Amino acid sequence: MENAGGLMGHFVLLGDSIFDNAAYVRGGPAVIDQVRRRLPEGWKATLLAVDGSRIEGVHRQLRRLPGDASHLALSVGGNDLLAEAGVLAKPVGTLAQGMSILAGVRDRFEAEYAVLLDAVVATGLPTVVCTVYEPRFPDAATQRATATALCLFDDAIIRTVRTRGLPVLELRAVCNEDRDFANPIEPSTAGGDKMARALCEIVASHDFGDRRTVLYP
Repeated sequence: MENAGGLMGHFVLLGDSIFDNAAYVRGGPAVIDQVRRRLPEGWKATLLAVDGSRIEGVHRQLRRLPGDASHLALSVGGNDLLAEAGVLAKPVGTLAQGMSILAGVRDRFEAEYAVLLDAVVATGLPTVVCTVYEPRFPDAATQRATATALCLFDDAIIRTVRTRGLPVLELRAVCNEDRDFANPIEPSTAGGDKMARALCEIVASHDFGDRRTVLYP
């Protein structure tokens, strides 16, 4: 894992508590610790992600990028969707009406996400973008409805990323076991380690110069 010219890298994590999960792992290693452990000797990793952040908050994180940053990872959107979760309980007359309401939320989400991705691309730094994983709500009906609605928003993320030629880490395929969660919405040490491994593998192997979107794993 070296940059052009043989220089070692500096991996920066942007987003929300998917990366900034130290408060939820009860003294265990957080995602940033697990990333640092998996990076080759000489590499650095910095956590700019902030628990509770929404899409608009990542613009502030971008203004704090270290001058020697070489690679970025972005995981955001879950808190934006949680803020809209009330629509799932809204009574509607037909399924089509319900889908139309969800589509409106999806369109707003996609527009905000696109503006953020343009700001990320403008840094010129190789970037891995993460989808939003499925939570683990104890109520089966809530879990099923949330996971189904989430498909609309992860599709929006993937479509937005594809037009910008960035690799995507599909977190629904990474954090896919109960043990990967410290609570219904936050990653545990087990889930964090799986994410850290996948992120470091992408940084090591993906051809960012190809400007081609690949869905990992």
